[in-house]
Amino acid sequence: MEYKPIRRKKIYEQVADSLLESLKEGRLKPGDKLDSVEALAKSFDVGRSAIREALSALRAMGILEMHQGEGTYVKTFDPARFTVPTSVAFLMKPEDMRELLEVRQILEVGASGAAALSRTEEDLQAMEAALFEMERAKGNGDIGEQADLAFHMALVKAAHNQMLFHLMQSVSEVMMQGMRETRKLLHTEEGTRQLLDQHQRIFAAIKEEKHEEAQAFMVEHLNHVRESLSGIIS
Repeated sequence: MEYKPIRRKKIYEQVADSLLESLKEGRLKPGDKLDSVEALAKSFDVGRSAIREALSALRAMGILEMHQGEGTYVKTFDPARFTVPTSVAFLMKPEDMRELLEVRQILEVGASGAAALSRTEEDLQAMEAALFEMERAKGNGDIGEQADLAFHMALVKAAHNQMLFHLMQSVSEVMMQGMRETRKLLHTEEGTRQLLDQHQRIFAAIKEEKHEEAQAFMVEHLNHVRESLSGIIS
């Protein structure tokens, strides 16, 4: 009989397991706010990327949730979730990335057009605030990713279709990972500027109630993301 060799756990998996252990033992409770990525990295004596991957895995499992501009919090959780291995909770394989882009194309192109027709001043303010944060990020991956996701979620919310918004929420954590991969490849000043410009064009079309332009600019943006990830998803 052949056996597969034992695989050593990655650092982020060990971090995730340690956080889960804190939940099991009650040191972390639902509603608690986690320390910042920087503070956690220092506490665990690991890189920030390992912390981000661990938090992404736990958010994908539904154990943590991110509050835009506030931080990451422990959700009300089902202990049965602890049986899900962190090593398989959040793996972005090439086919996952490809399918994610297809899902985004289906949902967000239509949402952009709908948002242009139904957005309110409050919706515009939420999108504009996210754009401000994207511009302020200037290479800060965490802020850039969170602001990017905030913009897309605010855009979908502006369509005023609850089912569509809930669909987007269901893939938001996976979207965050996709945005992280994109920003890794476009981490230059020119690359981040391109992403910001694309979002600003989408916003301008929505603000001016030009639904066809909003859809076209969203298609352009998602095609740009696809091309940027071509080396990963080809």
